[in-house]
Amino acid sequence: MSHSLANLNWRLPEAGTVSHDQAQLAVLMDIREELRTLNRLLGCSNFTGIPRVLKRISANTAKPRKPRS
Repeated sequence: MSHSLANLNWRLPEAGTVSHDQAQLAVLMDIREELRTLNRLLGCSNFTGIPRVLKRISANTAKPRKPRS
């Protein structure tokens, strides 16, 4: 698969009738933009720190163990 056309800004007509290929291209461009946004958010330190925060909360809210009799 060739990546020579990756990350180009494709131009579609603003109004009027569009072809099936143009409609598909528009949908794919929207999906690409959403995936970029997700990748940016998933790499955020607030997101990547969630497991650490949850583990700390779990440790702080755990019931103390009963001593053995």
